[in-house]
Amino acid sequence: MRRIDVIGIGLGVFAAGGLAYLVLQVAGLDSLQAGIWSQVLLIGGLIGWLLTYLFRAGTKQMTYNQQLKDYEEAVLQKRLEELTPEELAKMQTEIEQKKSH
Repeated sequence: MRRIDVIGIGLGVFAAGGLAYLVLQVAGLDSLQAGIWSQVLLIGGLIGWLLTYLFRAGTKQMTYNQQLKDYEEAVLQKRLEELTPEELAKMQTEIEQKKSH
């Protein structure tokens, strides 16, 4: 994520809090109650985002992990393509021998 994206998200969250405050005031709450409930909504959203982040980190579904996995698979695929038919046959024989033991 780029720096400008983080700034934009931060400004968006700030604006959403202000908008929630205004909507709650228009809905009939006094300024103190509207302020409290807009904070409750923002904190609830933050906790929800944090839980999804922890879930993705725990299950290793993060962007970095996916990029690393894709890179490792590409390197292995390239090495496999570079093997001569004789080397490939030798490797398959070794794998079959290890499976039988």
